[in-house]
This record gives sequence, structure tokens and C-alpha cells, in this order.
Amino acid sequence: MKPFVFHNPTRLYFGANTLRYLADEVEKYGKKVLLVYGGGSIKRNGLYNEVMAQLEQSGCTVSELGGVEPNPRLSTVHRGAEIIRRDGIEWVLAVGGGSTLDCAKAIAAAAHYDGNFWDCVTRKAPVKSALPLGTVLTLAATGSEMNLNSVITNEETVEKVGWGSPHVYPAFSILDPKNTVTTPKDHTVYGMVDMMAHVFEQYFHHDSNTPVQDGLAEGILRAVIATAPKLVNDLGNLEYRETILYCGTMALNGILAMGTVGDWANHDMEHALSAVYDIPHGGGLAILFPNWMQYVLDDNVARFRQFAVNVFGVREDGRSDREIAEEGIKALRSFWNSIGAPSRLSDYNIDDSRFEEMALKAVGEGTRGNFRKLTKEDVMNIYRMSL
Repeated sequence: MKPFVFHNPTRLYFGANTLRYLADEVEKYGKKVLLVYGGGSIKRNGLYNEVMAQLEQSGCTVSELGGVEPNPRLSTVHRGAEIIRRDGIEWVLAVGGGSTLDCAKAIAAAAHYDGNFWDCVTRKAPVKSALPLGTVLTLAATGSEMNLNSVITNEETVEKVGWGSPHVYPAFSILDPKNTVTTPKDHTVYGMVDMMAHVFEQYFHHDSNTPVQDGLAEGILRAVIATAPKLVNDLGNLEYRETILYCGTMALNGILAMGTVGDWANHDMEHALSAVYDIPHGGGLAILFPNWMQYVLDDNVARFRQFAVNVFGVREDGRSDREIAEEGIKALRSFWNSIGAPSRLSDYNIDDSRFEEMALKAVGEGTRGNFRKLTKEDVMNIYRMSL
């Protein structure tokens, strides 16, 4: 285990009827708020009215930015920052899923940056400050409600890049499972794939003496695997929604990463894929991850064997470690298929015509990943395996 420093400043309100705490938070951050949301589902399910009622009762003046894209765009970030400057906004409230939260983080930081915020996304300029941010989550997936991460798409350069800053940790996040029950089946599935992928990115490492981290990661994975089939057949079940909601937060709030160096190459490969084809992030991860596992298996067979046995309960039956490990990878593919996740690029009518372009976006002129450092050719091979 490596030395580490851990700090997470987000106040988490989790469970039924937690929206009532919004009024308490208003008193801390001011009366002029920018409300950021997505395509309008919060208006259809009534959450918008609930949030507005709380804000109005607290005496807030509310500016709005709706229509945040599933892969949030840089132009939307700049539009939000301009509203903040124009209206003298004091803090930002994001109501929606991970894309809305990611966009709101960028808006909160862009409001304090005099220039093209893509400079900050691409690490050419630091994020020095940001407006306070609160979130009301409607989709279990990204963990953005309790971390410093964000992913933004530049539609002009056709790039999708992850970035982060301690300044954009949400000050508070409200997670009521009730607000996730209207999530459609496909997006529910994509969310569960995404949170499992977040665990994988941190679980597959070469560090030693990590039994606590491993146990936490394996426990989250087993909880998702046990709950997902029941949830996709009973989307309105609050207990299943609650379990998955908590898994999504715990998968990427920094706890699993203590003392280790994760991989993250799959996210870079998927960001390149969805930048070019604008497919759902969880769908892309479902296609790529098992193929990456097979591709890098020989770098640490013991790690994949542990995954197979401890997560999917693969029996040894006198087989080699490699055979056990390969059965674990097959079990993952089978599980994701069983809940309705895609398995091939052809499921999105994607061929090999832009593989080199995507590989360059994923690795640039260098490499990506830590479990194995992938070159452009490695990435293209994994894309080919995914056809």
C-alpha cells in the first residue's frame, strides 16, 4: 500500500425525504442561485417543482440553465458561466444525473476563469477557485455527487476529456432514492455498468497489501451484481434503487483509491469513442472493459483470478489460475448482457473506419493506463476486439 492523503468535504444527505435539507444549505451559500438541469425529466416527474418550492420559500432568486446534454458540451459550460456573471449568481445547484453535475462543476469553475475553460479541462491552466455547488441527484452512475471529477466534451474539436479540481467538490449532495425511480431501464443499466467500471479502474492495480480496499471494492461489485437483475425487472422498487444509489456514490468518492494507483485507460478509450460517436458512456464501457481485461490478463493473472473467485464465485475445480481468471471475465460479459448492456461496437453500428482517430484521442502521442501502459496500437487492438 502506498502512502496517501484523503479528504472529502462533501456533506451527503442520503435517504427518504432528504430534499428538506435544501433550505438549510441555502442559508450558507446565498439567495442568488443558478439552477442547472438536463432535458426536462425533472419537470415531468415533479422534482423541479419540489426544488423550486424549497428555493422560493427560502427567498432565492433563481436563474436557470436547462438542456444540459448527456455528454455535456463546452458551449453549455460557457453559457452557464455567462449567466452567473450577468445575474450576480452566488452558488450553483445541479439537479439531475452525472452529466448535469459534471457540467455544473465546470460552470462553477468557469465563472471564475477569464478565458476559454477548455484551458482548464486540458490542464493548460489551473482551476484556482469556483462558486459553491450543491447537487440533487436523479441517476445512480457517475459518483459525481461526492467527488472532484468532471467530463466535458468540446464539440468543435470533437474531444471528450475528464478533469478535476478540489475546488469543485460539491458542498452538499442530496440523494433520495425516490428521485431515481423514473430513470428508464436503459439508463439504469448504463449507470450500473458505469459504477462497476469505476470500481474496476481502482481495483485493477499492482499494489500489495490492500485487503481492506479489495474487500470494499468486491463488496460493492457483489451488491450491484445481486441487485441489478432485480432492479431491471422492478424499476420502481425503492429498496433496489437505494442500494444501487449508494453503490454509485461509494464507487467513486475516493475511498477505494486510498493507497493504490488505479488504471483509467478504459475511461480514456471510451471518452474517445463517445466523443466521436456520441454514444452513452455506460454503453461504451460495457463494450470495452471485458476486452481490455482479456488483453491485459497476463500482466497480473493473480489479480484477475481474485476477481473471478471473490466477485463472481468462480470455483477452482483444479483449473489453472489463468483458466479461473478467464471464466471471471466471461462471467462479467454474461452478467452485463443479462441486464441489457451492449457487448459489441456493432450494437451502435460502429465500424473500424475511425479507430486510429479515436486511439489518438485516447493516448495522444504517449500512453494511457497504469495496469498496463497502452500505446495507440494497443488501443486500436482493443477497439478491434470490440467490433
